[in-house]
Amino acid sequence: MIHFKCLPFSELSVFELYEIMALRQEVFVVEQNCPYQDCDGKDLDAWHLLGRDESGKLICYTRLLPKGLAYPEYVSIGRVVSSPAARGTGAGKTLMSKSIEMCFQLFGNQSIKIGAQTYLLQFYESFGFESTGENYLEDDIPHTKMILSV
Repeated sequence: MIHFKCLPFSELSVFELYEIMALRQEVFVVEQNCPYQDCDGKDLDAWHLLGRDESGKLICYTRLLPKGLAYPEYVSIGRVVSSPAARGTGAGKTLMSKSIEMCFQLFGNQSIKIGAQTYLLQFYESFGFESTGENYLEDDIPHTKMILSV
């Protein structure tokens, strides 16, 4: 069972922020061997969805971005990450379902646009996201823009 907590940046404790940054670096920088500027200024205006296991360990996370922060006409879900230790447990699916639910709760019934790593297209399609056909490289990793229409 995953226990979720969703907070604006200003309500994150320094310990929660540290856990978030450590998980994002573990996967996006170290595991994917991709040095990039993770602190892009968007965290300050985003909501942060933290998923913890029964022991209280942070095992998955997303940041939820209001319309205009990542895309002019869309809300967005970004920095979708699951701990390597939680893979294969369904944590990623639970995380995305909760992220979509929280976007609707926080921002209203609006379409959601994401920049998905291309190898995960089928994963995101399973939630109703559709490829826009816009493919691009971000930090040398193939990505595709996708939209969940309402």
